[in-house]
Amino acid sequence: MKYRQLGNTGIYISEIGMGMWLNFKVGGDKDTMYGILNRALDNGINFFDTADMYYKGESEKVLGDWMAGKNRQEIVVATKVFGPMSNHWMAQGLSMRHIRNACEDSLQRLRTDYIDLYQCHRYDIDTPLEETCYVMHNLVERGYILHWGVSQWTAVQILNALRICERNGWRKPISNQPIYNMLNRSLEVDVMDVCHKEGLGLVCYSPLAQGLLTGKYTPDTVPDDSRMADENIGAFFPRKRMTDEFFDMQEQLKKVAQSLDCTMPALALAWALSKKPVTSLIIGASRPEQVDDNCAAIEVEISAETDAQIEEILQNAPVDQYSGVRVGWGIVKRGY
Repeated sequence: MKYRQLGNTGIYISEIGMGMWLNFKVGGDKDTMYGILNRALDNGINFFDTADMYYKGESEKVLGDWMAGKNRQEIVVATKVFGPMSNHWMAQGLSMRHIRNACEDSLQRLRTDYIDLYQCHRYDIDTPLEETCYVMHNLVERGYILHWGVSQWTAVQILNALRICERNGWRKPISNQPIYNMLNRSLEVDVMDVCHKEGLGLVCYSPLAQGLLTGKYTPDTVPDDSRMADENIGAFFPRKRMTDEFFDMQEQLKKVAQSLDCTMPALALAWALSKKPVTSLIIGASRPEQVDDNCAAIEVEISAETDAQIEEILQNAPVDQYSGVRVGWGIVKRGY
């Protein structure tokens, strides 16, 4: 495993992180869940990402129970706050009241006395940003969390939070968790630049586009063990992307992967990791073997020639709204 510095902190996290949105809940198959987590640890993964709202806290409980038998010092725990945790209308958002209550609840479920990275799962338009920044700073000062970050915030929202913290001498957010993959490159419009310049780490989720970039889907075949076939989570699957154009692109990417002697998932992950501002990619898994397959991506080198070849296939880098020039990371030289 390879590790990268998480923002401007002393923490280094694995280039591949373990996401716990799916398949991790109380009552799930313990052997499978623990098998996945153990395999992640065996592969050198030290970054485990969850959220309080995943199965209403059950994902955190699974992680906490599993960690009880491990060396806590070897594990970087990341969780999130924002989503509704009960039917009460105040049990959500980023107010001081909810964040403090939610943090204490997460600590109990995780069976730990501190959270390495506490993330604002969404931006809260109903709470003053200064209030959110202050309570996050206060949680760091109290030792409940080591660092705080954001998830799916815009460039302007991130910059506003940074300036508020700087003005008040508060602890600043050190990371952002956006979606990023070959099919969704909106991050490259401005958020990637802002995070890079301001020293925020980027821990990106859905690097395989919810399984679309695994190469296992065909126009006529949906594997029985795939997310799309799962009646509980299939609704989240981006079926609208499964077009003739997508499958043509998929075949071209498979040829690139073959030329590099790697799988298509490894190619997709290696491509995202080749973008300098990216710190880590959060993967999901339903079987331990999938962790092994995804971790193989760290050995795949994306040369400038290969990157250009991939760009020619994708043809989807963001376009500057004024010049009409494609501005995807690495396409336009940015002086870094």
